[in-house]
Amino acid sequence: MAKFRRAHGGGKRGSSNIAKIIMLVFIASALFYLIINFTNKNKFQRQDSKEDKFVYNIDISGVDYIEPGKRYFLPSSTTGQVIHHKYYSLSYNEKYEIPEWVAYVLTKKSLRVPNVPRAKRFNPDLKVNSRSAIYYDYRGSGYSRGHLVPAADMAFNEEAMKESFLMSNMTPQKRAFNGGIWYELEQDVRNWAWKDNKLFVVTGPIIDASIKKFIGKNEVGVPNKFYKVLLDIDDPERKAIGFIIPNERSERPLKDYAVSVDSIEKLTGIDFFKDLLTDSEEEKLESSFDIHKWKISNKLYKQRIEVWNKQ
Repeated sequence: MAKFRRAHGGGKRGSSNIAKIIMLVFIASALFYLIINFTNKNKFQRQDSKEDKFVYNIDISGVDYIEPGKRYFLPSSTTGQVIHHKYYSLSYNEKYEIPEWVAYVLTKKSLRVPNVPRAKRFNPDLKVNSRSAIYYDYRGSGYSRGHLVPAADMAFNEEAMKESFLMSNMTPQKRAFNGGIWYELEQDVRNWAWKDNKLFVVTGPIIDASIKKFIGKNEVGVPNKFYKVLLDIDDPERKAIGFIIPNERSERPLKDYAVSVDSIEKLTGIDFFKDLLTDSEEEKLESSFDIHKWKISNKLYKQRIEVWNKQ
């Protein structure tokens, strides 16, 4: 009974303690609810927002990475053979033994990583159903093994660098083109990615009846023209542009080869942004371009004319 009396005998003190406990439980519950609600809200916003479609969920060697199964932003494929490597995807054309496109996201973050040494070995792509072209197809042909995903874009780790040297990423390119205007464009693209933080890049050859030259035992088709499609999807200003450049030496400025994305889609039959943009955004960004929003380096152009084109 004494113990029972102490419980009652506390009077105001006992009531005060109980009130404090109830208040603390209430505050803790409210905080827990706010934290969970805020987390879920952000989670769903990231899933639904097109602005965040390039938010990657895994970070490797300081570089953003998208799992192949989540690369919903890829272009359409006219060949039906889309191959996913760790750091880029491609659509392979077996008839000509070259890719119809390669696609990847180039970021300022990846460009800031110290470069690994350039790979020295070209390897066949074992993921290609009927096997890719091989190193010896190009030997003695007079054509370079031209990267579509540049090695310099994949220089952030050794695995990415090795992937860029797969033969499924190669196309026959004239040396004056590969080491001239094409090289200039690749450097400008890296400059734009650095400035805008992130670019979606699609590159490929124009594959049509104009391809009449073949090299090597595997009869690799030699494209007459190449294209590059670029999309800056991040705010504050989204923009897109395309380039179509003949596979030859050029003295003309790079801006002369700038075209709308629509014009490249008509030539290739590829829908570049089919799952990435809304219909209205796609129409707006693909139908026209503003060359002034893409600062082309005069220094690189001068270097091409005075140095690269003379090598």
